[in-house]
Amino acid sequence: FRDNMADDTSERTPLLDNEEDSSEYRRSREQVKSLYLKASSQKSGIIGPEDLYCRNTINISASNSNFQDIREADYIVAIFVVAFDTRTGNIIEWCKPEDSDLDGVEFKAMASGSHTILKDFIYFKKDNLYGLSCFENMPVESELERGARMKSVGILATSYTSLYRHMQFLENQVRHQLETPGRYDQLRAFWEDRKGSLPISNPGRSLLSPMTEIPRADMRITHPAGCFSQFLKFFGDQIFVLWKYALLRRRILFFSPPPIGVVCYRVYCACCLARHTIPEIPEKPLKPHFYVNIADIDRLETEVSYLACTTEKIFQEKSHLYDVYVDNQNVETHIPSLQDMLRLNDSDRDKYSKLLNQRSEELYSRDIEDDEVADDEQVFITFFTEQNNRIFQTLLDVASTSDRTLTMDHMRSMGLDPIRDRQFVMDLVELHGIDVMLVIDNPCCGV
Repeated sequence: FRDNMADDTSERTPLLDNEEDSSEYRRSREQVKSLYLKASSQKSGIIGPEDLYCRNTINISASNSNFQDIREADYIVAIFVVAFDTRTGNIIEWCKPEDSDLDGVEFKAMASGSHTILKDFIYFKKDNLYGLSCFENMPVESELERGARMKSVGILATSYTSLYRHMQFLENQVRHQLETPGRYDQLRAFWEDRKGSLPISNPGRSLLSPMTEIPRADMRITHPAGCFSQFLKFFGDQIFVLWKYALLRRRILFFSPPPIGVVCYRVYCACCLARHTIPEIPEKPLKPHFYVNIADIDRLETEVSYLACTTEKIFQEKSHLYDVYVDNQNVETHIPSLQDMLRLNDSDRDKYSKLLNQRSEELYSRDIEDDEVADDEQVFITFFTEQNNRIFQTLLDVASTSDRTLTMDHMRSMGLDPIRDRQFVMDLVELHGIDVMLVIDNPCCGV
């Protein structure tokens, strides 16, 4: 794959033969560092200025109500440039290491339909790795390029939680690649500073080089300010429809035309809806695939639970691949037992009001603007973690009684509608094997 690709591109751009001397390489490393230091002076997500160029570390928090700060190492295993070639389509123009398995990455790092927009960013999954790429479309006066030069610069890592801290660098580099094609000195310097390697554990995963196994705590992605508030504003009280499907570990596919970056964040936010901290209920985090295309169909067919997004409308016709299809703000399902959950009930609206009130109270209690933005995620995850804990703890308490009967009062105490959330609770106890009997005291009367 790499040999053929190199032969194909060598006549068009000086991709791999432009090695710099040591002094130029040192200057490139300083340029890379300056990009990070420049980013630290901007209000970018929740990362503090002192953290943006702290090598191999990033501030993140564990998925519990205390939100303790911990450190996660950067295990970046590949860096690459994707270009659109008018003769052959998307190609891997350059990468480090040169023998990286990047099969299919050229179509993930540059999403279908990207030619219609000027800029975007894309999160995606490649086997057991996660990637982030920044795309840009620059008009040029060139018949060979048909008036537009399109490229993406991206990285692959062992986890998605630390990818965003490199977005500023990737955005700068894709502009650099568009304006000065074939100059990879800063990318090489970045790779030498940040490169990691993969553990040998699963024969099915792609390997670059051996290392000890990497601990994989369930931690939050670093995201731009306002990610969760935008998620709330976009879906409104429909967020509690998505919450039920997420808690039931359903296959959820978001569709949107490009740009797809903001939709990748919706995938992450939806993953957070199902968090809990009840030890008796093993937490099985939803799998975020982020951006998917038709090349992922075989993999999606084997998944029993996932969240993903796409720009390809053809997925809507392939209903065997998903349980829930989200077309912008329109949530739909073809599964009969899930269709009643599409309709909001009074308990859902009450929970939505409580969420908004908690968020407002938290924000008003802060005096510093940056704290207000940073706490958005804490309020969001804390609310749903506590809500899910209340449900699971009540179900476990009922299961430990002699008659194991779940009554209408139990349903209300969980913040659920005794009538309209019946199917949801039945599916939830079946999913987790909780032995309770659901009894409606007076089924003829609505609540």
